Amino acid sequence: METWDTLRYIWFVLIGVLLLGYSILDGFDLGIGTLFRVLGKKKEEREAMVKSIGPVWDGNEVWLLTGGGALFAAFPHAYATVFSGFYLALMVVLFSLIFRAVSLEFRAQDTKRKGFWEGAFIVGSFLPVLLFGVALGNVVVGVPLDTTMNYTGTFFTLLRPFPLVLGLLGFMAFLMQGSTYAATKVEGSVQERARKTAKLIWNGYTLFLILAFAVTLIYIPEAITKIPAWIFAALTICSLVVLRHSLNKAKDGLAFMMSSLAFIGLWGIIGAIHFPNLVKANNDPAFSLTIYNASSSELTLKVMLVIALIGMPIVIGYTIYLYKIFKGKIQIESSS
Repeated sequence: METWDTLRYIWFVLIGVLLLGYSILDGFDLGIGTLFRVLGKKKEEREAMVKSIGPVWDGNEVWLLTGGGALFAAFPHAYATVFSGFYLALMVVLFSLIFRAVSLEFRAQDTKRKGFWEGAFIVGSFLPVLLFGVALGNVVVGVPLDTTMNYTGTFFTLLRPFPLVLGLLGFMAFLMQGSTYAATKVEGSVQERARKTAKLIWNGYTLFLILAFAVTLIYIPEAITKIPAWIFAALTICSLVVLRHSLNKAKDGLAFMMSSLAFIGLWGIIGAIHFPNLVKANNDPAFSLTIYNASSSELTLKVMLVIALIGMPIVIGYTIYLYKIFKGKIQIESSS
């Protein structure tokens, strides 16, 4: 039993790391997609923005697929509850990501409807950015579950103050990733516009961080006793302070690093508050899905850990190699 519990702890952390990796990496291209028309006023500017994410965006989504697969393998009951209970919201996210991928290809080929495909790219980026945080907020604050671990609420049950505030906080975090990455990767007018936009986003980011703290004290008062959550909160606050300084000094690389570090802090807070829960039941704590009652067998967790120890270095190595190959600034080509 002790070994089994240790494996459960490891998989809780591993899934968190995979979701964190997705947030940081796919976060910047989702952020760029959402800010596509804000940062790119001219055709040449938008082409440069597409080039900045073109070689890496699909590879970034591997982290989400791996995280979903890991959740299914390690905690199948939680996977089933989330994917069935949040079915409509997740289908919206799925189709948004599909249309987003399609739009990037079609905008280059279907020039007559290029504006339409760019709109699809923006919407396909915006909806996941918003809904990811809302879904996570519901998982953390709790949803109604029955004795068979099934979700008993409706779509509108998910639209409550805590999840909505967390969704907007996540939204700002994604936009910050996008704007700081654009400033790091694209030169000229897009870079200047991205720096100014990032400063505005920082204000909203800070506001929703304060609101998230307030609603957490209201809806999850026991969170105040979680020491690791305070450590990660300090990391997030310090990152945002340095982020603001780096934006003021036009230190683009440092700004992107601090934006990513703030994301690490946010995920650390969520993990510390939520552990050992996977999906909290707000109608009866006994119905909650935890790492203990929702996990796979000890043998399955062992086998999957071996596979993860082989596969994750490959994914990390490939990611590092990919970014090394496509490093460097993207210049805005003149229309002449």
